[in-house]
Amino acid sequence: MRFRIGILDMLPQKHFFGTKMTEGSSVREHGIKMLSLVEKLEDLQAGLDNDTYIDVILQSLPLSYDPFVINYNMNGLEKSINELINMLVQYEATTKKSELSVFVGKASTSKAKDKGARR
Repeated sequence: MRFRIGILDMLPQKHFFGTKMTEGSSVREHGIKMLSLVEKLEDLQAGLDNDTYIDVILQSLPLSYDPFVINYNMNGLEKSINELINMLVQYEATTKKSELSVFVGKASTSKAKDKGARR
């Protein structure tokens, strides 16, 4: 019976280490999911430290977050999980704004070319 409880205790850890954010999904939702798993692991006294949790969360991000991860690691930032999630949400908002401005810029450029071609 004790063996079965041990296996059940390992499920949140397996889920935490195996969770990956899909490209284009909300980083806030992903962060909340990861924080929930961290809290479960803490309740089970999994013995993991904050740095390990942060590393796993950073590794769970899609490739589009590589610039953020590189910056985070190069600057040796020491943040809590909540602070990390807030930083990721800000990064997501910033990158979406810059993608939108590039898209709008391209659209207005093509319209100008079309008007000139009609004359």
